[in-house]
Amino acid sequence: MTDTAKPDVRRSTLAVIVLTCGLSYMFDGYDLIVYGTTLPSLVEQWGISPAAAGSIGSYALVGMLIGALSVGSITDVFGRRRVLIVAVTWFSVLTALCAFAPNPEVFGVLRFLAGLGLGGVLPTLNALVIEYAPERSRNLTYVVMAVGYPLGGLLAASLAIPLIPALGWQVMYLIAAVPLVVVLPLAIWKLPESLESLVARGRLDEARALADRLGVDVPAAAGGTERARWGGVRTLFAPSYALPTVLFWIAAFCSLLLIYGLNTWLPQLMRQAGYPLGSALSFLLVFNAGAVLGLAFGGRAADRFGPRPVIGIGFALAAASVLLLITTDSMFGLYVLFAFGGYGTIGTQTLLNAYVTGFYPGTSRAAGIGWALGVGRLGGILGPVLGGLLLSAGASLPVVFATFAAVALAGAVVITAVRRRPAVVAAAVPA
Repeated sequence: MTDTAKPDVRRSTLAVIVLTCGLSYMFDGYDLIVYGTTLPSLVEQWGISPAAAGSIGSYALVGMLIGALSVGSITDVFGRRRVLIVAVTWFSVLTALCAFAPNPEVFGVLRFLAGLGLGGVLPTLNALVIEYAPERSRNLTYVVMAVGYPLGGLLAASLAIPLIPALGWQVMYLIAAVPLVVVLPLAIWKLPESLESLVARGRLDEARALADRLGVDVPAAAGGTERARWGGVRTLFAPSYALPTVLFWIAAFCSLLLIYGLNTWLPQLMRQAGYPLGSALSFLLVFNAGAVLGLAFGGRAADRFGPRPVIGIGFALAAASVLLLITTDSMFGLYVLFAFGGYGTIGTQTLLNAYVTGFYPGTSRAAGIGWALGVGRLGGILGPVLGGLLLSAGASLPVVFATFAAVALAGAVVITAVRRRPAVVAAAVPA
């Protein structure tokens, strides 16, 4: 292969990575919204209380927490590519089985098991994309991939409006099996392994061969190959990374609490406000559409001004949008606020993921984002439960929205306290 051909190989490889990971992310976003779209139907069929509905909504997040915290160690052994393939297969099958759940108990168990796979997918694909993304357009490249997340939510909300009344809530979970025929063949045949993962596992000949094919350098191993293989999690707590690590955890906690709390309860909250099911689901659709449109600007802004201020502004925008929901009953005004709120929550989390993943050295990327998302899942678990508890206690809609707005403000404060990325001292890989 000539040197002039290698840029084409790099571009085509990056395109495969972005497409495969973007499709995987899309179905994670679909899973985020699907429970919220089916919740009114589940409440009607099974007669579950708001508190129980919130708890069931959190079961998948408990599984995601376990999967996210485990993935750094798992990729140390099996590699990012293989982990991604297995995780996509796992969550697709388990989510589809939810359609056959005979009662809330079985449904909750299946949601928990599906969450294990979902938790493993996100850190793995985040690390892959950030590794291969060009340095000067890292955030924009990541956003192109990660826009699949709100697109998945948009897909779920769009399909729910015609399909649930016509075919029942079960069809929404059957659709989750689509990655088995769309994502997996592409990943198995075309997706390359992570160079950083190969180096960390001591597979240097394979890393050199892949790097030569792509026309790139073999990544250095931080502190030596053997240490890189087992030191991914330890790096998070090194003196120069410990404080940013904790701040990232808190920011992810706030962000995921907002995302899962609002996406779970928005249709039901708007129905309680007097809107019919179709209108309530349309608010959810606009919420995710706002994230898709906003990320086109957010990714470019993060590359130009740095991710930290853009993420802070996103949190503040979420707080203002959610709080202002209590001030208007105009449909146009509500749609505008939902659109800005969607970017401020889902869009902000997307940029936060890119920031966290790129903040750590290569061999610690999966561990860094995995732990941030894992701890953040505690917020995701609390979000649906918090909404259910507030409603069960008789809280008014203004109180519920003000509570979520306060969480968004806390996220804005926390992210502004993160210092710049420390310098990385790496040991060269032998030629």
